[in-house]
Amino acid sequence: MFEGKVAVVTGSARGIGLATAQWLSEGGARVVIADLDGDAAHEAAAELPGETAVWAGNLVEHGAADALIRTAVDAFGQLDIVVNNAGYTLDAPIHKMDDADFQAMIDIHTVVPFRVLRAAAPHLREPAKRERAEQREVFRKVVNVSSVAAYGNPGQANYSSAKSGVIGLTKTLAREWGAFKINVNAVAFGFIETRLTEAKTDESRIEVDGRSVQVGIPEQTRSMLAAMVPLGRPGTTREAAGAIAFLCSPWSDYVTGQVLNVSGGVPFGMSA
Repeated sequence: MFEGKVAVVTGSARGIGLATAQWLSEGGARVVIADLDGDAAHEAAAELPGETAVWAGNLVEHGAADALIRTAVDAFGQLDIVVNNAGYTLDAPIHKMDDADFQAMIDIHTVVPFRVLRAAAPHLREPAKRERAEQREVFRKVVNVSSVAAYGNPGQANYSSAKSGVIGLTKTLAREWGAFKINVNAVAFGFIETRLTEAKTDESRIEVDGRSVQVGIPEQTRSMLAAMVPLGRPGTTREAAGAIAFLCSPWSDYVTGQVLNVSGGVPFGMSA
């Protein structure tokens, strides 16, 4: 399904990002694994069945998005699929949230996808211009990862705002890039089993910019969330990534500007 395609997947050393890379690689794509954790990124790349390249670094840093896209083009000579998946959470009620934690979520979840897509634009648009002149239709794909939290979630004013921004970015680029046969869509995930939603313990931490960030959800809250899901359980990373793979596939060639809620039937979200 993805034979001959080159894909960049951010945050792809583990979790939903890695599962997405696996779907794409199994389908024949050459995949750039991009992650903050270089060791994990190389380990992930070694697990995939197809050709891979690795970019390791902090995408929030200036110039990082350009370096990532340059890695893909230098390695494989083209770019066909971009999945903006990298991110994490910094939760607190708004009266206890400081400016830095609010800005950090905007930076990783909204500014980084903007920069990645700006860097990718020439490599997605210019081939399309030539194909249009030749009266050929070749579709390229962008999938931005949002969240059902974009529609509002207590304790996540920063994350919700950032993920709402992803939806606005998606719908705008779908209109700007439609003429170039670039499908731009988003997925909004609900309760998916990842490091961010595991049972919270003192050891439930990730390292970001030398800072130890608490992740996870209290077990009581996890049980309540699971009880809200009509399908009766959290989603797996493979299931979550399957939705991304669909939006990267030829099956979605006439789908653009959409937000696909992947929540097991939890009635979050907007109809538009």
